[in-house]
This record gives sequence, C-alpha cells and structure tokens, in this order.
Amino acid sequence: MSIQVSELSKIYGEQRAVDGISFELKKGEITGFLGPNGAGKSTTMKMITGFLPPSSGKASVCGFDVVTQSLEVRKRVGYLPESNPLYYDMYMREFLEFIAGVHQLGKAGAGRISDVIRLTGLEPEQHKKIGALSNGYKQRVGLAQALLHDPEVLILDEPTTGLDPNQLADIRQLIRELGANKTVILSTHIMQEVEAICDRVIIINKGKIVADDKLSNLQQNNTAQHYLQVTFAEPVTEAELLAIGGITRVVAREDRSWQLFTSEVDLVRKNLLQFALINNRNILSLQSNSQSLETIFREITTGNASY
Repeated sequence: MSIQVSELSKIYGEQRAVDGISFELKKGEITGFLGPNGAGKSTTMKMITGFLPPSSGKASVCGFDVVTQSLEVRKRVGYLPESNPLYYDMYMREFLEFIAGVHQLGKAGAGRISDVIRLTGLEPEQHKKIGALSNGYKQRVGLAQALLHDPEVLILDEPTTGLDPNQLADIRQLIRELGANKTVILSTHIMQEVEAICDRVIIINKGKIVADDKLSNLQQNNTAQHYLQVTFAEPVTEAELLAIGGITRVVAREDRSWQLFTSEVDLVRKNLLQFALINNRNILSLQSNSQSLETIFREITTGNASY
C-alpha cells in the first residue's frame, strides 16, 4: 500500500481533532477526502506528510514511517496545502528552481521545471513574478511545486481554488492522468469535483471516519440514496404516497412532482403504477435517480444517514 494509516489521532488540549482513524490507499487510486470545516481533514493530511506529529497511532507512506522516517516520506510526497504558501517576490521559474534545489534534482531539474510548467499550463505566465499572478495561476504554481520531484503520492488540499472553468477542466484532467500511476488524496468542498475525478470517497466528521467506499457504492448501497421522480396529472397527497409499500420518505417538488425515496426501486415502481390505476391518477413521468454526492455528504455529516 502507498499509504497506511492506523488508529491515527491528533489531540489539542481537550479537543480530538483526529480521533483514531484508519485507512489504506494504493497506487493508481484517486481518493476524495471530505468533511465539514473543522472535521480533521487538513490535520490528517499534515500528519501523513510529516508536517505535524500524531498524538497516537501510526501512518506510513510507501513503507516509511511518518515520524521516524519523515525525510524519506517527504521525498515521496507532493503536497499542496490549503494555504498554498509561495514566495511572491520570486519569479515563477526562479521559485521552481529553488524547489528543485530543495529536492536535490541536480542537472535533471531544468528539464523537470519545463515539464511541470507545461503540465500545469503555466507557460503564458512563466516569466512573471508570483505576486503578479492571478489567484488561479498562483494555485497552478503550487501544484507545479508539488509535482516537481515526480512524487509517488500526491496530497492536494483544495487544489482548484480560484480556477476559472477552463482552468478547472485542465487541472481535473491532469489529476486524472496523474492518478493512473500515483496515489492521490484530494480534499475539496466542491462535490462535483469529487464526482468528476475520484474513484473512492472517505468522509470524516468530528475527527472520525463516517464513510469509506467507492463513489459508485456510496450512490447505490443505502436506502437514503435511491428515489423515483414522479409527476402526476392530478393532485396527490403526501399521506397517499407514504401508504404505498416500499416508500420511506417523500419530498414534494413543483408542478405535482414528487421524490419518492426507497431501497426497493422496482417494487415501488410496480406499487406506484397499481396506485395510479386503482385511484384513477395519471402519471405524466416516472424516472429513477440517485442522490448527488452533495446530498449524501449532508445526510452523513448531519447525522441523518448511516453508511
């Protein structure tokens, strides 16, 4: 495994920022690491990179312990922190040359700098000072420095902050390509980004992992996640719909449309058609859907669902 985390905790006084979490990530996997503000995401990432020491538990990267072998870990990790610290008075290429020196890339550094400038779309701005760049380009510089030493593991905390739609599409594609032969942890509050990029989702809340599964499984394996969208020609009451077998919850929409939540889509579809026939109601449209990751996230982190 590229990353192994076992009973990892971080305690500040009486606060458990991270509370005994465990997970493993393998090469070629892009994982969305999600949670509300203050859930412990950034703290976990900082412990994995060796930036923060854990209070208890263990973590390793590519077989190296983050505490006792932190230098070896840092050689193998590319890290883009949420704050994206940069030297604004340095020219972009000058800054990347400095980072190449930190990683002791030697003669290979110049070629590698040109490669990451091209990969991250920085070529039009490469001769400017970092302080003169837009927020989107500054974010790209942060990503470029994380990629410079060609790490085996990428840890990206809010990597697409400040990007316009065109830049966003380019960086998403780059992350997908990098994820083919690296281990990538991606933290973001943009759920559509996770749906577009990630294979797996880990959700942390109040320092504990509350969900860990493939994205497709999260959207299929829970009763709260499936619903039928139905539109009637005639008025129908909530009580009438809840009386139909297999429906666990209903939500009224506009124009006599309803969302009917269920774990048994086929059964509810059959019962719904029987209801319409017996009660002389006409169904104008009927389709099955899965909730978005944003809805799933809200339900898990507010305690309205279990996964």
